[in-house]
Amino acid sequence: MNVTTHRNVLAEAFGANEGTALRVKQALLVVAGIAILAVAAKIKVPMWPVPMTMGTFAVLSLGAAYGARLGLVTILGYMIVGMLGFDVFAGSSAEAYGLSYMMGGTGGYLVGYVLATVALGMLARLGWDRSAPKMAGAMLLGNVLIYVPGLLWLGVLYGWDKPILDWGLTPFLMGDALKLALAALLLPAAWKLVGRARG
Repeated sequence: MNVTTHRNVLAEAFGANEGTALRVKQALLVVAGIAILAVAAKIKVPMWPVPMTMGTFAVLSLGAAYGARLGLVTILGYMIVGMLGFDVFAGSSAEAYGLSYMMGGTGGYLVGYVLATVALGMLARLGWDRSAPKMAGAMLLGNVLIYVPGLLWLGVLYGWDKPILDWGLTPFLMGDALKLALAALLLPAAWKLVGRARG
């Protein structure tokens, strides 16, 4: 008995899936994805102990919705836009931007964004985005892939004698738990809507 592990991701559930029309759709999705990432990075929700930004939520959700390849192109496009000096990151501004900002304390997390996008895309191909528990697990893994290079880079940059976990992990855990729960509900719900639309 053959078991199929390759499934469509949300971006393939609508519109063209071959030829020139597919390329146009993919280009539009990349542009839209970069815009969504840029806007989400600037959204700050008041919360204790620190405001919750929606950047990681957008990165992980986009990875699952786009799949690994299109997600990778989109996240790399986002990085290039930021590298060119546009204010698209959570902490970037008119004074701190471009490659110098990216090589600062946030650099490891940006590397983690790329890893997490690909991982979520691969798990979505296995159908993890269609089940709330599996999507929660995928989001948890994605967060780990963001935090590990982020914390390692903070340690290299500022020294391991500094309170790295207090700077780069523990203040964000509560917000990340909420974003994980939101994505775990949102992606499977989107698939249910797709199913109803086709029915």
